[in-house]
Amino acid sequence: MDIWQVRAFVYSHFADATHAPSVDETACHFNISVEEAGELYKELHNRHSLFLEPETLDIRMANPFSGIPTDFKVYANGKTYFANCAWDMLGIPAALHSDADIEAICTESYEIVQLEIRDGKVTNGELLVHFPLPFARWYDDLVFT
Repeated sequence: MDIWQVRAFVYSHFADATHAPSVDETACHFNISVEEAGELYKELHNRHSLFLEPETLDIRMANPFSGIPTDFKVYANGKTYFANCAWDMLGIPAALHSDADIEAICTESYEIVQLEIRDGKVTNGELLVHFPLPFARWYDDLVFT
């Protein structure tokens, strides 16, 4: 089984269902054992192609999609997606090739920020996104970053 087919399935599942597939669903989709699907998930995690919850086979992140609810909600195609961060909240409409409405909570002020994405552009606001760490350090603690 090709790991990139599994990765494509994970992303397709997120796009369709708004949440990550379980390792059981992935095994069933490819007609492989749960153990083999789990090994493929681990390999994708090791290659930074998705991020598993520690000591589990649960997908926490398949950037830009979040496997858990977050403060970054993206409304697109009649569905609600969760992004991992401000960067990813802009990545979801790009990944879906769709317009979107975004509602996020600013981590410093706790104010609600709303954005509209139309034809690949932010149509309202002149906001800045601040990243406290350079990209090279994001995997030091990906959940915090």
